Amino acid sequence: MKPDIRIGYGYDSHEFKPGIPLIIGGVKLPHDKGLGGHSDGDVLLHAITDALLGAIAAPDIGSLFPPSDPQWTGADSAIFLREALKRVAGDGYELVNLDSTLILAAPKIGPHADAIRKNVAELCGIAGDCVGIKAKTPEGMGTDNAAVAHVTVLLKRALSSSDDLRKEAEEELDDDVIALIGRRTV
Repeated sequence: MKPDIRIGYGYDSHEFKPGIPLIIGGVKLPHDKGLGGHSDGDVLLHAITDALLGAIAAPDIGSLFPPSDPQWTGADSAIFLREALKRVAGDGYELVNLDSTLILAAPKIGPHADAIRKNVAELCGIAGDCVGIKAKTPEGMGTDNAAVAHVTVLLKRALSSSDDLRKEAEEELDDDVIALIGRRTV
């Protein structure tokens, strides 16, 4: 039997390179360098994708979208995220929430956090208050020319319509039992 909840963890990092746009969480940020990668280099969407895939014990992003495959050159990372969400749903789960930490020296994420949160929530089909976006500087770690993303996700088993009816019946029964027990103790 499948567990009711699953937790996934994802990580990604990319080096800054000149001449390409900086995209984090599907949002283009003003900066003089972007993140090098085979696709658009979006460390946040890559880490979310891996967290989702890991939660259902599916192959990781590199196995599903290998950097050696030219069709993924410059690809929008939302494609990878949509595939992970499709696999999550196909396995009988849905995303409850996600929490992320970005580690980079620049640019400052604070002014862009709400736009990133909104876009990630929309891409994932969850409410904005279910998406945590935090940022830290690497302070002395020697990673000033890179961006790193850590993400955790919580999945719950998706209820089918028959599951919904059963749960409703169980809740009604629980209320009746509580009312009955309450009368006996008076």
